[in-house]
Amino acid sequence: MMASSKSLPGTIRKLDEVVVNRIAAGEVIQRPANALKEMIENCLDAKATTIQVTVKQGGLKLLQIQDNGTGIRKEDMEIVCERFTTSKLNTFDDLNNIATYGFRGEALASISHVAHVTITTRTADSKCAYRGHFIDGKLKEPVKPCAGNVGTQITVEDLFYNISTRRKALKSPSEEHAKVIEVVSRYAVHNSKVGFTLKKHGESNADVRTPANSTHVQNIRTIYGPSIAREMVEVEHEDSKLSFKVHGFVTNANYSMKKCTMLLFINHRLVDSSALRKSLDSVYQAYLPKNSHPFMYLSLEIAPQNVDVNVHPTKHEVHFLHEDAIIESVQQAVEAKLLGSNSSRTFYTQALLPGASFTADEKASSSGSGDKTYAYHMVRTDSREQKLDAFLVGTANQSVGSSNQGSSANQNVGSSNQGNNQEGNGGKSEDNSPMDVDVGPGQACSSKPDNMARTETKRQIKLSSVLSLQQTLRDGVHKGLSEMFRNHKFVGCVNEEFSLMQHQTMLYLVNTTAVSKELFYQIILFDFGNFGNLRLSEPAPIYDLAMIALDLEESGWMEADGPKEDLANYIVDFLSSKREMLEDYFSIEIDADGNLRTVPMILENFEPDMDGLPMYILRLATEVDWDDEKRCFDSFARETSNFYSVKKSLFVPAEDSDNKWKWPTEHIVYPALRTLLYPPSSMAQDSSILQIANLPDLYKVFERC
Repeated sequence: MMASSKSLPGTIRKLDEVVVNRIAAGEVIQRPANALKEMIENCLDAKATTIQVTVKQGGLKLLQIQDNGTGIRKEDMEIVCERFTTSKLNTFDDLNNIATYGFRGEALASISHVAHVTITTRTADSKCAYRGHFIDGKLKEPVKPCAGNVGTQITVEDLFYNISTRRKALKSPSEEHAKVIEVVSRYAVHNSKVGFTLKKHGESNADVRTPANSTHVQNIRTIYGPSIAREMVEVEHEDSKLSFKVHGFVTNANYSMKKCTMLLFINHRLVDSSALRKSLDSVYQAYLPKNSHPFMYLSLEIAPQNVDVNVHPTKHEVHFLHEDAIIESVQQAVEAKLLGSNSSRTFYTQALLPGASFTADEKASSSGSGDKTYAYHMVRTDSREQKLDAFLVGTANQSVGSSNQGSSANQNVGSSNQGNNQEGNGGKSEDNSPMDVDVGPGQACSSKPDNMARTETKRQIKLSSVLSLQQTLRDGVHKGLSEMFRNHKFVGCVNEEFSLMQHQTMLYLVNTTAVSKELFYQIILFDFGNFGNLRLSEPAPIYDLAMIALDLEESGWMEADGPKEDLANYIVDFLSSKREMLEDYFSIEIDADGNLRTVPMILENFEPDMDGLPMYILRLATEVDWDDEKRCFDSFARETSNFYSVKKSLFVPAEDSDNKWKWPTEHIVYPALRTLLYPPSSMAQDSSILQIANLPDLYKVFERC
């Protein structure tokens, strides 16, 4: 007989356990961000209060997470990376009341099948830590004792080293790193009581850093920016019939973004719900401009027995009872909040800056012909006129100095006790200022606001890095803004951060902090190596300044960074090693005992707010890039300009603190803007300067009355 032409059926075989585990690992761990999410949830289940994440090449080369949680017992180390081993679940019925993030026992097992895993852990009752190396869910060698802190450190190396197709399918390391930042940011916002830190391997600057015991809004401000945080509206709603409650923060109608951002947690688990996203986005369409979307953070707590968390390997999705009704209830709660917060609206318009094209009517009215000039086109101020108090320099400086003495940062920077001239000048001491001014080689005693008074003795700097930074400033100047600042009329201070100024027939709200920061940055670069000295009347120990800074929340210090005393000593040693360069280029004098004696005089008659001195010293040691010359000078100028800029004090101001910033702002900073500032083009788009009124439009309003 002839053999059948039909092919024989294939033989069904049981897959090898290694193959099965790698297939399962590919479902749970799809990219580095998935692995990190699983490990963060393990840290939170272990009641950690600080979590540090370090990544290299987007997490593909290295993904390390360290916490200060309860740790793992030595006896459990042998099975910790095996599948379906967990401390959070005993029976299937426990799924109905699951209150932890993990329950499958697959996370570490899956990671160990596609990467090299090292676990170092210590419990509170253990005398030492233990370290184990895992491959394919098994220990490579017996667990060994080692030194370590209480908690767990998991190091994942060479992710997907044995799945080449998955590794090739992933995006670039930079895009994978962005996914990692997104995961850490979202968990940091939701778990505001836990301190999170995310860094690239080998870098000192953190991509994400939030302090422990913070708040949701504060972490949103730190991670996503103040523009979002200040427009947040709190949403809180509870429905006993549906057995759920929701708490969160959403942006009001004054804020919008191009892409909808929703941070959604259901029973404290990071998930996504396209139905809820679309439902809430539709609510905002009635309030926001076309193609604009909100920022939302929502935390839903639903009765555990109504939630099925076991529907997706990565737990990215969950199903729950009465889904449509709960979504509708949340939608109504958000809409009610938006209606209640709609008492005021802010509309942003593009300001017509000097140099922009005029309309035909404006051209006719501003031409040199004999046509009549209407009242609403008349400029009734002169940018050259000055007020009498502009000439009272001595009195102003005395008040500035005396107001500085009350801050806590100036306990080590007190006034000098020379015993002379303690009377006179209206009963005020001439030595009240915490600084004595030494005129340096490039600072001539002149009240002129420009650089002409300093050209005779100015030291010539030929460093290519400095010349390149100067040329970049010249090339990026905005002509319209330059003309505006050159011919502006100062109107008044709103507060330390904002001021009003007039140009032609238009009134502008100016961010004094941002503009003064740019001004001082440019002066530092153009007067490089030519600064005078502001000598502290008493040398300030750098160690004490560093300790004050590390005690401030702004420093971002965490216990994992090491003892504050060690960091302070490091800052003293590091800055002392740079003192020759600091004194030569920047007029910052540090003596052999590690005391700060002088700071640079960047602008004549201007003294920085000494409340910021501790943070300035700290940031010089930690934020300046000392390895590359150009980046060093650029970052140094940025940090110094931030210290000198006019801004709100870190501490509660004294009752008479108005004299501390109003006079220098009006009579020193804004006059210097006329001749010393090269306004960058970015300043026209970053809301540093906003037109809030113009005379022709005001006339139209009053004509209707």
